[in-house]
Amino acid sequence: MNKTSLLKRFGKNVKIERIKKDLTQEKLAEIMSVSQNYIANIENGRANMSLGKILVLSEFLGTDIHNLLDFK
Repeated sequence: MNKTSLLKRFGKNVKIERIKKDLTQEKLAEIMSVSQNYIANIENGRANMSLGKILVLSEFLGTDIHNLLDFK
């Protein structure tokens, strides 16, 4: 797995968890105090988050961090 495919898979996981919580990109961005464009970039595999930010994201989504980091 290369960096591009890893970021895309992570972004897909984020999108799945966001939709499960019935959140729009705009609402998640508002909750996290970031831009909607940043959320879109994460979900499209164009943004690379630090592990600390991934942990915070998992808390905002109310999901276990492992659900975001599952690359199977």
